[in-house]
Amino acid sequence: MHEMSLCESIVQTLEEQALAQHYKRVKRVWLQVGQLACVEPEAMQFSFAVVCKGTLAEGAELLIEREQASGWCMLCSASVAVESRHGACPQCGSYQLQISGGDELRIKELEVE
Repeated sequence: MHEMSLCESIVQTLEEQALAQHYKRVKRVWLQVGQLACVEPEAMQFSFAVVCKGTLAEGAELLIEREQASGWCMLCSASVAVESRHGACPQCGSYQLQISGGDELRIKELEVE
């Protein structure tokens, strides 16, 4: 379950930013997760709650926003919504898609005290 290590990295980032920006507690974290990021939202919620115990984010609410994946078709030159990393272009059926978005995981917003 790699979600646990992802959450550990998120909490480490929160702690580093707390020192830099002088906040003491994290109340909410908005996380933007791409459709192709290979992250299971339920596992992420569970892992976040476990990793946050005893930190400035203990009890913080994790809000996950899913981001649609997108790609560019090399055959028909269309920007398209992508359902899977190895799927076909919905416009022309080509498998020559270059992923251009939807595989990211980032902290979008925080509510802090």
